[in-house]
Formats: sequence, C-alpha cells, structure tokens
Amino acid sequence: MLLAVDVGNTQTVLGLYERERLEQHWRVTTEAHRTGDELAALYRNLIDFDAVSGICLASTVPALVRSYEELAERWFERDLIVLGPGTRTGISIRFDDPREVGPDRIANAIAALEHYGAPCIAVDFGTATNFDAISAEGEYVGGVLAPGIEISMDALFARAARLRQVDFAEPANVIGKSTAAALQSGLVFGFAGQVDGIVERMQVELGGRAKVVATGGLASLIVPHCRTIGAVEEFLTLEGLRIVWERNLSSS
Repeated sequence: MLLAVDVGNTQTVLGLYERERLEQHWRVTTEAHRTGDELAALYRNLIDFDAVSGICLASTVPALVRSYEELAERWFERDLIVLGPGTRTGISIRFDDPREVGPDRIANAIAALEHYGAPCIAVDFGTATNFDAISAEGEYVGGVLAPGIEISMDALFARAARLRQVDFAEPANVIGKSTAAALQSGLVFGFAGQVDGIVERMQVELGGRAKVVATGGLASLIVPHCRTIGAVEEFLTLEGLRIVWERNLSSS
C-alpha cells in the first residue's frame, strides 16, 4: 500500500492507498521539531509499517523533510518520493520560479487536472487559502494566496479585546443578533464572498469557464455559500500525491 503524507503548517494528513482506493486516513498536529524516530513512535499506533510499499510526501515544513527521509529509511525500509523540483509530475509549471510553489499546491493542481480537466481551479482552505490555476493547455500558471480562515480569526480576536472566540459554524442569518452570530456571519459569508470574487477574476484570466474544486478542513463550511465552486474533494492533495507516485513508478 502507498502511504501519502501531506505535511501542512498546522496539520499533517496521512492516507493509505490500495491502488486508487483511499483505504484509511488520519489527521495529526504538525510539529516541526519531530525527528524520524518520534514520527515512527507516533505512526506505529496508526499504521502497519509492513503493509506499506512506498511513501510519497509533500511538505510545506522544510525541516520535516529530513525527518521523513529517516522514517522511510530506518523504520519503513521503503522508497520515499518527495514532491519538489525534479520530481516527475506530468504537469508543466509556468511560474517565474517553480521552486517557490508549495508542493501541496502542485499536488492539488495535478489531482484537479486529472479528475476535472482543463482549465480548472483548485481552492485549498488551509493555513492560507490557496487558489491554483491550470490553463486550458493543462499547465500550472500560478494562483492567489490569501490569509486562511483560522489565522484571520485568531488575528481578529488577538487585536480586539472585547471579542471572544466562537465556534466555526454556520449562522442562522446574515445579520447577526449577537456578537457570536455576527462573527460567524463574517466568517462564513465574508470568506465565501472572497472566494467568489477571486475565482471569478481568475476565470476571466483563464479565458473560459474553468471548473472549480475545493479542498481543506473548512471547505465544507464555506463552499455551500459559494456560487463558483462546483465540487469538494476532502483529500485532493493526497490524491495528487498518489498520482505523482504512480507517474514516477511508471517512469523508473
């Protein structure tokens, strides 16, 4: 089985694939200081190491790449593919400096193109809200980075002494009749409006009606209030890693 690992700034998502089927998945807190041995101790309670035939990694935390290399070599004794410069992806990167593009963004673009065709846009609700564009020619042409939902709300609460944390939940009405409801309305409808505004402008530049797919932990909260997003794929990044693994396997 393939172990796909998406290391984000806040959370790490792991998935076990049997061919094209995602059999199991987990979400754990990302801690940048973990060693390979510590990762092994953590994952041994979740994963049968002997059942894993290979690992494909996307990490936005550079310090953890070496830890996963140690994990793969010492504990799994399996090959590891790290998505990054030089990795066979099957997609052209039309970016001023391709090394600047996060591997999770490339994985999302690969999976979106594979399953939805070109042109398309992937929207990832993570620590940042990432918008990534694939042209009608099937090339990655860039995107938009915006502050993520959680860090935006944390900043608001930190700077406004009279505001308190609220649950990330859909309000009953747009016009809130309490502070909590007003904050929830700003969260849900504010970010939905931001997403629609950015996507509509991206579609104009892509020259057509690009299909739009969303992913990320809070996508299910925001997407029902967006008019531009046609699909939600919770594990889009893991799917992109699976495709990268298959393409590198077939080329070896």
